[in-house]
Amino acid sequence: MEPSLYRYILQHSKKDQILLILLSLASLPLVYITLELPKKIINLLEGMDLPGAIFGYEFDRLEFLMIFSFAFLLVVLVSGLLKYLLNVYRGALGERVLRRFRFELYERILRFPMPHFKRVSQGELIPMITAETELLGEFIGESFTLPVFQGGILFTYLFFIFQQDVFLGLAAIALYPFQLYVIPRLQKRVNELSKERVATARNLSGRIGETISGIGEVHANDTSRYERAHIGQRLGKIYLIRFAIYKRKFFIKFLNNFIAQLTPFFFYSVGGYFVLRGDLSIGSMVAVLVAYKDLSGPWKELLRYYQRKEDIRIKYTQIIQQFNPLNMIKSEIIDLHPEKLLLPDREIHGNNVRYTEDGLYFSIDGASFKITLDRHYAAVGLGNSGKDEFGFLVSRLVIPSSGSMTIGDLKMEEIPESITGKRLGYVGAGAYMFNGTVYDNLCYALKHQPVKNEASEQDKELEHERMLARLAGNTSDRYDDDWINPGSIGLENANQLVTRIIEILQCVELDEEIYQYGLLSLVDQSENLNLIDRVMEARKQLRNKFQEPEIARLVEPFDQEKYNLNMTVSENLLFGTVYDESINAEQLIDNPVIKKVLEQFGLDNEFLKAGEKIAEIMLDLFSDVEPGSELFEQFSFIGADDLPEFNQLLLVIRKSGLENLDSGDRNRLISLPFKLIVARHRLGLITEPIQQNILEARKRIHEIAATENLGIEFFDESLYNPRISVQDNILFGKLAYGQAHAQQKLNALIADVVAGLDLRNEIIEAGLKYDVGVAGGRLSAVQRQKLALARALLKMPDLLVINQALAGLDPASERRLIENVRHAMQDRGILWVLGRVQLAEQFDVVMVLEGGKILDTGSFTEMKDKNDHFQVLLASE
Repeated sequence: MEPSLYRYILQHSKKDQILLILLSLASLPLVYITLELPKKIINLLEGMDLPGAIFGYEFDRLEFLMIFSFAFLLVVLVSGLLKYLLNVYRGALGERVLRRFRFELYERILRFPMPHFKRVSQGELIPMITAETELLGEFIGESFTLPVFQGGILFTYLFFIFQQDVFLGLAAIALYPFQLYVIPRLQKRVNELSKERVATARNLSGRIGETISGIGEVHANDTSRYERAHIGQRLGKIYLIRFAIYKRKFFIKFLNNFIAQLTPFFFYSVGGYFVLRGDLSIGSMVAVLVAYKDLSGPWKELLRYYQRKEDIRIKYTQIIQQFNPLNMIKSEIIDLHPEKLLLPDREIHGNNVRYTEDGLYFSIDGASFKITLDRHYAAVGLGNSGKDEFGFLVSRLVIPSSGSMTIGDLKMEEIPESITGKRLGYVGAGAYMFNGTVYDNLCYALKHQPVKNEASEQDKELEHERMLARLAGNTSDRYDDDWINPGSIGLENANQLVTRIIEILQCVELDEEIYQYGLLSLVDQSENLNLIDRVMEARKQLRNKFQEPEIARLVEPFDQEKYNLNMTVSENLLFGTVYDESINAEQLIDNPVIKKVLEQFGLDNEFLKAGEKIAEIMLDLFSDVEPGSELFEQFSFIGADDLPEFNQLLLVIRKSGLENLDSGDRNRLISLPFKLIVARHRLGLITEPIQQNILEARKRIHEIAATENLGIEFFDESLYNPRISVQDNILFGKLAYGQAHAQQKLNALIADVVAGLDLRNEIIEAGLKYDVGVAGGRLSAVQRQKLALARALLKMPDLLVINQALAGLDPASERRLIENVRHAMQDRGILWVLGRVQLAEQFDVVMVLEGGKILDTGSFTEMKDKNDHFQVLLASE
């Protein structure tokens, strides 16, 4: 990148900077006029001779006063509008160049060599692009115009003052040489401290990032105190640096302010002397004082500009240094898109390949090999054999330090990423998942370029955004365009792509888990009409099975006309799914509409009495139970912390009666029965008459909902409920309490119905919308490994490199997956870096590595019979 900040600015905004300078110079005559007109007005008021005729017209004193005043107002207005234009232009220019600079920094991250990420943390890089570059945007717009504009204003004021009196002009600039000599020297030390502060802040950011990444280790090893000491010490260092900066910075400010107030002393003494002698008019004296008062503004701006310039220059230099590591990937490797995206040959040749990250230790040391892209290879060796780095080299994630790796006539490091990214696949042990759904992460391997969309291209607003992006040196591509092109892997449409994904999920044995995610997912009716119809058919078939006595005991179906004994009181009352956060299912009495309905059917008093009974029973059962016991979670209606309050409440009831409770205590008791399940708790408090009243209240709530949105999605046997999962929509009922293995039996029933309707693939498709969380945090490590393998298989590479990616599996599962993947990659190449040597028997060719060298190559049987090192590896398992 350009090492000079000013050259970088000119390189990308030269024409704009020239225009801004011309606009700045154009405003200077207006500044002079705003100084001259007040002088003329004061002299006019002092009774001095009238100016001559204007364009042949004579005016009296009052008319001249009005002319000068309105002229002053007009000049101020024009000058203000010109400054507004300058400021907006400068701001827009600064942000545009800043946008370019940030984009270039991000592009350079994409070109960093892989080993560099082991030496620098994301906690250091991210703030450099986001926070540390922020001041650059402000500075870029004013980098040339501010000194021209403020310097021009300063020159204009001085010219005006010298025009009134030479001695006053000399007084005005008398202390400038002193400031120009002293301030830069004081500022130099401030700049050095600022540079140190930035470096320390980056280290702090990196350490905080490490703590977040290793938070499990912190808690597991009780090192919180050590980590706090680490951060506290670094914060202390930043404090001392900033304190030193403040002392010097504010001393500079004190010095500037003192000098600014010292100059008027000369004006009052020298200028007053000349006024008393009659050599200087009062108007001129006042005009000089006004000019000098305004003179301090541009002078301070110039000094501030110098301070800011040095600070920005240091920041820019430090950022450039951080984003210019050795062995960066050439930009053309990433940007070049040949017409034919094919590898130049079907063989990879390595000749005396050596690889090192630090120039001292060679993890690959003189390896020579040949890999044919229609055979399956296993690479085995000890942990320090270099087998991991061998996988990186073959997949072109790193390049050799010496020696050569070629495909046909081309070196591998010269082949564009647009080819290797499609034709070579890599799956490592640390599989990374991006924020988004399972589908997003699977199709990430297909997002090479956006799919053309005529409607998007003709959108004027989008075209304007693209134009601004190109002007700022950014890509005009949009991430929210459609990037997934099924045609890139030989498919015709998105439906075929989903079918291929499901086949691959079956290959990596991840289909069952995605199927379960689909069952538990919420489905948007507007986007999945076919699935909704099929789910309703599944519900109908399952409901028919409920007629069988053995199955009928397992579940109680939802019925609008019946009280469900396996649902809570609140669930029976609402008979639907609450999606409005203002409604708390356990505190329904707080909702004014529901409270009114409860009162209408006398349920408030019934629940009040039931609440009193529940409180008495809970206190009797749990008063001696330890607060942390799981019994509270499983059986108690009252939390351990609330027991003393309810005990006090019962004492009040015994003393004053239920009818004298205040509204708060009354509501607390009424809310207790809402958690009660008749079939589970069997307390006899929700009698059949109360159940009938609840059903009547349910009908009334549904009637109100017909005209008023209550935030409840009601259960209706004839309709799909989008607020509950696919599985719950199929079941459409509640599990019966007390039935052994009820959930497993119902899962099997649902699976039978789904299979009978050929609905499984559609539910898997729904499961593809499962959100994997930050870095795949909602998936297990094994699921992430399998998903990464599926992602690599989806793009159908010519060579798939798997670098101990399934080490988290048990041997039998890994063996099955190896067989599945080999079958999927028939007639295409595989290099599988294995942790378990015995699994190498499944491969065509075994490569034995030791000390960064390939000791031998051959079939598993040949290696087992003749290679002593391979025999040692086998024996060590």
